[in-house]
Amino acid sequence: MAKKNYDELAKKIVAGVGGADNVNSLIHCATRLRFQIKDPAKVDKKRLNQTEKVITVVEAGGQFQVVIGNAVGDVYDSILANSSIKAGDTDLDTKTNNDKNIINLFMSTISGIFAPILGAMTGAGLLKGFLILFTTMGWLATDTGTYRILYAAADGVFTFLPVFLAYTSAKKFKADPFIAVAIASALVYPDLTGAFAAKEALTFIKIPVVLVSYTSSVIPIIFSVYVLSKLQKGLHRILPEIIKNIFTPLLSLVIMVPSTFLVIGPVSDIAGKLLAGGYTTLVVFNPIIAGFLLGLIWPAAVMFGLHWGFIPIVINNISQFGRDTLFTITGPNNFAQAGATLGVFLKTKNKKVKDIAGPAAISAVLAGITEPAIYGVTLKYKKPFFIGAFFSGIAGAITAAVGAGTPAVVGTSLLTLSAYIGVGFAGFCAACAIAYFGSAICTYLFGFNDKMILEEVEAEASASPVKMEEELAAPVNGTRIPLSEVKDEVFSGGGLGKGTAISPESGMFFAPCDGTIETSYPHAVGIKTDQGAEVFIHVGLDTVKLEGKYFELKVKAGDRVKKGDLLLSADLESIKREGYDVTTMVLVTNSNEYEDVLTTEKKLVIAGDTIIQCIP
Repeated sequence: MAKKNYDELAKKIVAGVGGADNVNSLIHCATRLRFQIKDPAKVDKKRLNQTEKVITVVEAGGQFQVVIGNAVGDVYDSILANSSIKAGDTDLDTKTNNDKNIINLFMSTISGIFAPILGAMTGAGLLKGFLILFTTMGWLATDTGTYRILYAAADGVFTFLPVFLAYTSAKKFKADPFIAVAIASALVYPDLTGAFAAKEALTFIKIPVVLVSYTSSVIPIIFSVYVLSKLQKGLHRILPEIIKNIFTPLLSLVIMVPSTFLVIGPVSDIAGKLLAGGYTTLVVFNPIIAGFLLGLIWPAAVMFGLHWGFIPIVINNISQFGRDTLFTITGPNNFAQAGATLGVFLKTKNKKVKDIAGPAAISAVLAGITEPAIYGVTLKYKKPFFIGAFFSGIAGAITAAVGAGTPAVVGTSLLTLSAYIGVGFAGFCAACAIAYFGSAICTYLFGFNDKMILEEVEAEASASPVKMEEELAAPVNGTRIPLSEVKDEVFSGGGLGKGTAISPESGMFFAPCDGTIETSYPHAVGIKTDQGAEVFIHVGLDTVKLEGKYFELKVKAGDRVKKGDLLLSADLESIKREGYDVTTMVLVTNSNEYEDVLTTEKKLVIAGDTIIQCIP
C-alpha cells in the first residue's frame, strides 16, 4: 500500500481507540502501535479488528496494541501527522486503571524505554552478524579500515547504549532528556572507562568510588534517570523562579553524576550481575528442560507483546557475558510459526487463506516478523499454533543444550543467521530447521484442513444470531438529550454507535434490557442481549479520571442481568462538584448491524421507559 493511503487507515484507527483525546500517548515497535488509553470504555475493539490492514488488537501490558505488521512505522507517522496524539511521552506517574497493575506498569515502562531504539539495535545487530560472516569466510580482515569503520557502526550503538537509554528513559519519566544524556556521557567518559580498565582507586571527596564498566549497561542509567526525574521535580518546587533555569541543570549534574558513581551504579551493577547469574544458573541446571519451556511459552509471550519484558535481561546478558542465549533459545519460534503457516498455505485450497498465509510465512522466515502468521493464520485455526509452539520448545531445548548465543540484539530469521556464528552455531541452525520443517510437515499432515474454515464461518454465524427488533429502556430517571448535543465528539459523532443521552436526576443506574455483562468499569457497563444488541451505558464525560471515586459497581463481566437490575450507583452531586459533566450515554455499539436505531422523542424519561428501538 502506498504511503499516501495510510492517512485514511490512520484516521480509522484513531476513531477506533476513541479519538485523539482518549489517547495519552503512542509508541510503536516492529509490528504494533502501542496506545496508552485514558478511558478503555471508549475503545471500539470490534471496529478496530474489522479495519482493513489491522491484523488484530491486543490489550496487554497496560496498553491497547494494534497489530499492523511491517507497515507500522508509516501508519504511526500518519497518525501523528493527522491527529493531536503525542508520541511516546506517557508519564510513569500518570494514574490510570491499567497502570495500577504492577505487571502492566512494568511492561508499559519497558516498552516505552526500549521501543524507540529497537530499530537502531536491530540494524546494528544485523550488521554485526554480517561482519561475523564476512570475517569467518575470509572475505574481510579485521585489521582493515573498512572492517573497523563498519564495526564501529555495528558496535557503537551497544557500546554507548546508556546514552540512548538516557534519552528514552527521560522521555518516559519526564526528566530533562539532555541532562539525562549528560549523566550517561559521564558514565562512558573515556577517562573513567580507562580508570576502570586500569583498576585505579578513585575517591570522591574522600569517599571510595566502586568503578564499574558502564559501556553497554542497561540498569544503572535507567535507575539514575528515574531518580533524576524526582530530583528535578523537587528542584522546580523549591528554587526561586529567577535562578531555576540555571541552577536546576547545575544541581542535577552535581548531585546525580556523583550519586550514580557512588551508589546507583554499583548497586544496579550488582542487581544486573544477580539477574544474569540467576538466568545462567537456571539454564545451566538443566538446559534441555529450561530451553524447552522457554521455547514452548514464547509464542504466547509474543502474542500478548510480553516479550518486551525480557529485553533488559537480554541486553544485560550481553553486557555481562558478551553474548546472549535467551533470545537465541526463543529465536527458532519464528521458524516454527513460519513453518506452521507454510503448512496451512500448502494444504488449503481456499484462495483467501492462501493470500494471507503466503506473505505471512515469508515475513516470519525472512524478517522474523511473526504477528501476521500468528494472528492471521496459526492462532486462528488453533492446531497450527500449538504445533508451532511444540516445535519451538523442541528447538529451544536443542539450542540451550548446544549453548548457542549471539553478541547482539537481533531477531531470528534467515537473514540474521550469521549473527549466531560461534559456539553452538551448527546446533542452532539444526534447531531452526527442525522447527521450520517439523511445524510445516505436521501442520500439513494433521494440523489443518479446509473444514476448519467452514467451522470458523459457522462459529461466527452462531455467535452473531439473526437480529430481531429490540426495545431498550432508560437506565435512569432524567432529561433526554440528543446524542449530537453531547460535549464529547466520540459520542456525539456516533463513533461508538447510535443512541441517546440522559441528564440523570438520580444516581441509580439500572439495566435497560436482559442480557450478559460484557464489560464493566466503575463508570461504564456494556451488555449484550440474547438477540445480539450490544448496549453500552457510560455515566459522565471523562469520569474515568475519577478512578472509581464516587461510583459503586454492582456487576462484573459474565454476569446475567434482567431489565431493571441495578448496574451501578453514583454520587452525582460529588461528581459535579469535582467539575465533571454527568450526562449519561446509552448506545447501541453494533448499530451498523441494524437497518436503523431509533430514539424516543420524549423529553423527560423514567427508568424503565422505552427510549431506543433497534430495527433489523
